[in-house]
Amino acid sequence: MKSLAILLIVSALLSGCARVDSPAAITSQTVAPAPDTRAEKNSVPVIHVFVALCDNAHQGIVPVSATLGNGDDAQRNLYWGAAFGVKTFFSKHKNWDVVDCETGPDDGQFIIERCVFKRRDREAFLVADAYRGSEIQRATQSFLQAASGYPGETLSRSIGSKTYSLHLNGSASLIAYAGHDGLMDFKLRSPPRKRDNEERAAIILACASKNYFADLLRRTGARPLLWTTNLMAPEAYILAAAIDGWLQKETDEQVRIRAAKAYNQYQNCGERSANNLFATGW
Repeated sequence: MKSLAILLIVSALLSGCARVDSPAAITSQTVAPAPDTRAEKNSVPVIHVFVALCDNAHQGIVPVSATLGNGDDAQRNLYWGAAFGVKTFFSKHKNWDVVDCETGPDDGQFIIERCVFKRRDREAFLVADAYRGSEIQRATQSFLQAASGYPGETLSRSIGSKTYSLHLNGSASLIAYAGHDGLMDFKLRSPPRKRDNEERAAIILACASKNYFADLLRRTGARPLLWTTNLMAPEAYILAAAIDGWLQKETDEQVRIRAAKAYNQYQNCGERSANNLFATGW
């Protein structure tokens, strides 16, 4: 637990603010598909990321500062608005543009904010949802449902003269979770099962996620592209590195190595330790 505390303290010292641009004309719609509806296919790669905000009060974590650990304040949260949080890191990343960030589809009740990013060098999108820290169980369940193929909303985004329909949840080819490993604290009552034969890859950035998520992820039918074997800081540079490799159609092992190198670069924990921290496959 001391090692995790050190990692979180480092993150706290490097926290910052996100930059949000609005290069697109924005329209969106919410789709409520019937339970037996299949997830629609996307015409471009879509990555859906589920972020459970860091929360000192509602999660079994080593406490961080009150600001970074306020699960109701996305803009200053360790896993969203801080320097290595998903929103800030991807907003400043050289390979990604911010399309928009807006209140979640439930008016912020569960998802405080949703950000859409577009890759600069190709037609590929990342949609990230910031769940309140108190809703970590919901975030975990939603991630697994997406991995199982549950259909989700459709977002319409116009960029220049082109309009994209982005189908979320089970329509995404890559589905990721980032945050505290809530399965250390609770069990899901109704874990989802595989709904179709579509191929999906999953990334789980949480402490010892391979150990805690293995049985549940196997039920979904998704392929574990990247997960972890020990305590760690689930920060966005790992996700960005893994996505880079995935978009370039690298092997799963190459993606794992990319993630380990990124972790060592930012955490300075040693190549061997970083390499042992990440795993791919069963």
